[in-house]
Amino acid sequence: MFASCADPKSLEGLAWLMCYLASGKHLLFYLSFGTVLLLLAITAPVALLFGFGGAMASRSRIAPIRWFGRIYTSMVRGVPDIIFFLFVPIALDQAFEWLRSRIYCDPTVPVRHGNEFIVCSAAKLPLSTSPEWVHQAYGIFLAVIAFAVVFGAFAANVLYGAMNAVPRAQLETAEAYGMSPGQVNRRILIPQMWTYALPGLANLWMILIKATPLLFVLGVEDIVYWARELGAAKTRVYAYPHPDWRLYYFLGILVFYLLMTWGSERIFDRIRARLSRGQATAAGEAMRKAAT
Repeated sequence: MFASCADPKSLEGLAWLMCYLASGKHLLFYLSFGTVLLLLAITAPVALLFGFGGAMASRSRIAPIRWFGRIYTSMVRGVPDIIFFLFVPIALDQAFEWLRSRIYCDPTVPVRHGNEFIVCSAAKLPLSTSPEWVHQAYGIFLAVIAFAVVFGAFAANVLYGAMNAVPRAQLETAEAYGMSPGQVNRRILIPQMWTYALPGLANLWMILIKATPLLFVLGVEDIVYWARELGAAKTRVYAYPHPDWRLYYFLGILVFYLLMTWGSERIFDRIRARLSRGQATAAGEAMRKAAT
């Protein structure tokens, strides 16, 4: 990266370490922290949207929709997460490539050859000629969908319980004033349910943070991938040979996740205090007594 780092063999001590930490692969390692943060920033609202849809479907008066909502939450919650993290990206990838094969390939040629799934090169996603960032972006896209499906089911269960926790008398009062079911949901049910849902959603957010290392399993070059690659022992054939330093790399990742969870707890505490003001909940009652 720097002109002084052109010949690593001539470096010693702190100068060697600074050049080592500023190498191109280390820059990719630093950028991979942004990949984790980007995954969280996209997955959290998408999973919440899945969860809200699942919770509303579970409360629907239309039986097929209600069954779908309950089957979705029960099925995903009952299967190990790693199964969905591996199944969803593979299933989506093959579905996308099958659709493209019907357009860009000969539709009379089957894509199944025994146990193998093979499409023509024009239907591959991403294309073999695509740059590396396209392959990474596609992998992150599939990971977001997988995370959203799994954590959306847990969020649906949390939101469904929060909706049931809103006092029924308030909903009946709104109906007595002539509000439609949609108005009751928008003006009474949904605004008040967040107070009851926040503790469960906060725990779900913490679990989502801890699940981000599964990006490594999905083939995305995340912080775990680079910690293993950079920390492993390097011999004299490398520009910056060193012994096994994986302990220090993974220790840095440990500190990163601890800071993430600590900061998240502080933020959720403030949100919880704000939502509890004036609410007939245990937290709201404690705030009222403290004020008097």
